[in-house]
Amino acid sequence: MRRPLRRELTFQLVETARLLRTHVDQRAREHGTTRAQWGVLGRLRRQEGLNQVSLAEQLDMQPISVARLIDRLEDQKLVERRPDPRDRRAHLLHLTPEGRALVDGLDGLRSEIATDLLGDVEEEAIRTALETLATVRDRIRAHRQDGATQPAPPFADTAV
Repeated sequence: MRRPLRRELTFQLVETARLLRTHVDQRAREHGTTRAQWGVLGRLRRQEGLNQVSLAEQLDMQPISVARLIDRLEDQKLVERRPDPRDRRAHLLHLTPEGRALVDGLDGLRSEIATDLLGDVEEEAIRTALETLATVRDRIRAHRQDGATQPAPPFADTAV
């Protein structure tokens, strides 16, 4: 029996996201980094001087997880912590020249992945997909902000 269309799309989104994460993880490892580290480096390039709490919020991660990532990036000389002049207890995060070079190089990888996966897809189809994904993302965020949780449906098939 076929799933209803909306349910099938939801299933495909979850499965595609999983496969894409795995693919990007593998490609990031080829460049000596991880997808999570790549995310941190990219965010810091866009917003140098964030503190760890703000970075964690923006990446939707737990502060302790971000602290561990920053520790590793600092050990690799890709990120440095500088004292926050407004708060003696806090540090602001900055890319090192090596970190900037890595994240700049990863831009080429991002383009390569996009071309590999979407190179022959029509732009109009991509626009439609982006609009649909934005709607789904916004609704998920609204549910999270409202604290709205739905009980799990009583399906024998628990896949989304």
